[in-house]
Amino acid sequence: MKKYIGVDIGGTTVKSALVDSDGRILKRSTIPTLPTRHYGELAVDIAAQIGELSEGDNVDSIGVGCPGIVDSSRGYVEYSCNLYWKDVPLADELSRLTGKRVRVCNDANAAALGEARFGAGKSYTDTTFITLGTGVGGGFVVDGKLFEGYRGLGAEVGHMVIRMGGVRCTCGRRGCFEAYASATALIRDTEFAMKNDLNSKMWEYVGGDLNKVDGRTSFECSKKGDVAAREVVDNYIKYLAEGIANIVNVFRSQAVIIGGGVSAQGEYLTVPLQRRVDALRYGGDDSLRTDIVVASLGNDAGILGAASLVME
Repeated sequence: MKKYIGVDIGGTTVKSALVDSDGRILKRSTIPTLPTRHYGELAVDIAAQIGELSEGDNVDSIGVGCPGIVDSSRGYVEYSCNLYWKDVPLADELSRLTGKRVRVCNDANAAALGEARFGAGKSYTDTTFITLGTGVGGGFVVDGKLFEGYRGLGAEVGHMVIRMGGVRCTCGRRGCFEAYASATALIRDTEFAMKNDLNSKMWEYVGGDLNKVDGRTSFECSKKGDVAAREVVDNYIKYLAEGIANIVNVFRSQAVIIGGGVSAQGEYLTVPLQRRVDALRYGGDDSLRTDIVVASLGNDAGILGAASLVME
């Protein structure tokens, strides 16, 4: 069976693996990114990592997922704030160092492909992947293939506006999906609700320390019947559904796969979210339903998706 290398570059670590064509991870390796250094130094370390993983195996292709704006047609990382990179010819550099074929894409797109092929989306042909973390990332798989837009620069789902003149997003616009549906937004709204209700159970949950508020705080206290927490959760799901319904109406994916830390809420998130998306989608109850499901690959989605880039 043919084998491939998948590389998932993060701001803290680079996770790589030897993967077979069935999506089984055969060997793993993790190295520190040390992002402030020159890209060439990190490329040398990744090449060494690839060499160790592929030793004794006939591996001729490497797929890489990288954060930032990635021109996948050229294999260039045009800009990555996490890595302090600009106009980096990553595919050419890794190919030169390893002697192997290299393809590079955005890390969220890689994760989308991984979930579609080997995770929660494997029974569908058309899926949307949305990851709810510090920001909102995502990717689209259409007819089993990754859809990235022109030169791989599309699929920035977090930066469509869902509320004109709303909260300012880190991108500079106001009212972006990310400004309302990220874990960062959830934490912001949780803290605001706590400050307005000093009797909320959320204060007890975090031991009276706002610095301990995280994406679980409002959800866990909502489950215990706290009114303020329930309002935060309801509003969060409302905004999340608004963005997802927009995506569904454009792409009509068979399934929307939810990843990131917030997805750990499982059915407490997906059941009311499904109900709201069903009501908002064009055609309503009479139209074809898009399933809302939770991602299943966890931190392996990026690795498996990167390897999938070179499986075709």
